[in-house]
Amino acid sequence: MSYKRRDFLKTTTAAIAITAITGELPGCKSSSMLGGSDGTLKEFGLQLYTLRDVMPADPKGVLKQIAEMGYKQIESYQHDKLGMFWGMKNTEFKKYMDDLGMQIVSSHTDINKDFERKADEAAAIGMKYLICPSLPHEKDMTQEDYKKAAEIFNQRGAVCKAKGLRFAFHNHDQAFSQRPSGFIAEEVLLQNTDPSLVDFEMDIYWVVTGGQDPVTWLNKYPNRFKLGHIKDRKKDTPLSEREVSVNVGEGSIDFKKILAVAKKQGMQYYIVEQEKYEDTTPLAAAKADAEYLKKLKI
Repeated sequence: MSYKRRDFLKTTTAAIAITAITGELPGCKSSSMLGGSDGTLKEFGLQLYTLRDVMPADPKGVLKQIAEMGYKQIESYQHDKLGMFWGMKNTEFKKYMDDLGMQIVSSHTDINKDFERKADEAAAIGMKYLICPSLPHEKDMTQEDYKKAAEIFNQRGAVCKAKGLRFAFHNHDQAFSQRPSGFIAEEVLLQNTDPSLVDFEMDIYWVVTGGQDPVTWLNKYPNRFKLGHIKDRKKDTPLSEREVSVNVGEGSIDFKKILAVAKKQGMQYYIVEQEKYEDTTPLAAAKADAEYLKKLKI
């Protein structure tokens, strides 16, 4: 996902000791594993940014339509006016989700403003994750800048862990594009964050657009990518064309292969996101994505 309101993380120095401890908080394992007896996804979610053009006008009505499409989970984002809970209190939002048979698993949010309050609100309704959606001016960040960002992630992760939820970082292509000096930002973040505090949300589309193979990264860093964005890329387009997402299953990304590896390497949440629509509408695209995932066997 790539929109300006997400450009807010300020890299500052911190003094956090990074350990090599691994593990999971009790209660943080997902019920949304690949559990269908026929090899299909048991549950999958939708990132509400997919519906950014229609969601603000009628949040409850749009959420009802999402539930009817078969989505069991949602990942929210921090709308500039309506917030993570779309004009509702956190408990009101959860009740509405319960009524629809859905769960708010996670949300992208500004991690530099009122983070303790947001973590309290998320934990109170059983959310699993608060997620940093992007870093500012990422193309211009140095390796040291990313190390400082990793320190901040450890801090935020400690806040989340103390409250019973998790913290994660969502990538764009810049995180996987090799820099002229030779480093890859995602690797710096993976190597300088404490696995007991910080997880990662792999946006598969942006990994591919950054010129990398998602399978290679899933195998190299098992149990670090706990969430995934399922977003397809238009066929026969050069990587220099960044904004070319299409309905899942209509593009060039081999989700059958990638998600099979993701399952083995610890991914727990599978979240659809679509940013562009050709000859369709946001809701029609979300429905088409759901229909594809219902049938996908991995």
